[in-house]
Amino acid sequence: MKVSYHGHAVIKVQTEKHTILIDPFITGNRLCDLDADTIQVDYILLTHGHNDHVGDTVALAKRNDALVIAPNELADYLSYQGVRVHNMHIGGSYKFDFGKVKFTQAFHGSSFQEEDGTIVYTGMPAGILLTIEDKTIYHLGDTALFTDLKMYGEMNNIDVAFIPIGDNFTMGPEDALIAADWVKAKIVVPIHYNTFPVIEQDPEDFAKKVKTGEGRVMKTGDVIEL
Repeated sequence: MKVSYHGHAVIKVQTEKHTILIDPFITGNRLCDLDADTIQVDYILLTHGHNDHVGDTVALAKRNDALVIAPNELADYLSYQGVRVHNMHIGGSYKFDFGKVKFTQAFHGSSFQEEDGTIVYTGMPAGILLTIEDKTIYHLGDTALFTDLKMYGEMNNIDVAFIPIGDNFTMGPEDALIAADWVKAKIVVPIHYNTFPVIEQDPEDFAKKVKTGEGRVMKTGDVIEL
């Protein structure tokens, strides 16, 4: 299995049979190397409804007939756009043909801004525990620091954790270091930084300060093999 990073919070998971995208913010993301017009995807997993996470979901899902897996209200909203969805919610898990998805808490917001400026509330934000075979990836989503992260670390054997460090909208580096200690992942990758001026951070400085697990900065297109 190959896990790659594509700027902001975009993660691609490639198994022998399936391609999975998490939070596919491609168009308008200056840090992303993917082509929204050509990439093939089987499943799209979403943490919440903000435009910089939903991104190209509708176009990708329609072109590929991909299944979108998302928190309930967001999944409902996307189903009205004509895509196939699987509704889930925080605390729930489901076994798909590629593996198991479980949604966790995330302390943030969730809404989608349409082209005319209309704001659509899209329910609760979430993190995603993705288990494929015997490997577990934890995408924390956009979140503040909260103590249940310690519980998630104790309950799961996490191989890779993608943790936001941008500050302003999510955890900053200091809180993210605490989160890294709590989730106990073998590899800790910073995400959600440097896309916009307000979230500019030094990922190398963060990575070298990680004490629990290996802090690893992934440049756009970098791959971890599990």
